[in-house]
Amino acid sequence: MIPLFTVLIAYAIDFGYFFVAAASITSSARNAAEYSILGYEGPAQTGEPAAGPVATTTSVAALAIADLSSLTNSSTTTRVEVCTKANGVVSNLATCTSYGVSGTTYTPAADPEAPRFVLQRVDITYTVRPPVPLTVFSYTLLPNLNFHRSVSMRSMD
Repeated sequence: MIPLFTVLIAYAIDFGYFFVAAASITSSARNAAEYSILGYEGPAQTGEPAAGPVATTTSVAALAIADLSSLTNSSTTTRVEVCTKANGVVSNLATCTSYGVSGTTYTPAADPEAPRFVLQRVDITYTVRPPVPLTVFSYTLLPNLNFHRSVSMRSMD
């Protein structure tokens, strides 16, 4: 009975952490996309913030990573792809740049009202490792999971 209860508690902790990670990733992508559109100043700003690098604290990628700082190993397991017109626009698509670990790239969609609007996007992929890893005979009961969130917002060109 005790081993079963221990496994249930471990799964409850892991599930709670997965829920917190998913909520954090969703919020981080939304905040970074909004920041890529509005910037850091006000209506009189002269340009949009840079997409990266992560070391530049005023960049979109740095904001996305900073929002995930409460998650375990967020700086080493997170991939941020920023598509913004600050990088340039080719064929009515904002140019994308990636920061962090390598992984799958996602093709941005064109804005239906291009060229008047440009669709800016932030993709975040975070590898979630269970805080309580459970193994039985060298077999992992709950593997690492990749959470992916993407937010697109329109920018007037």
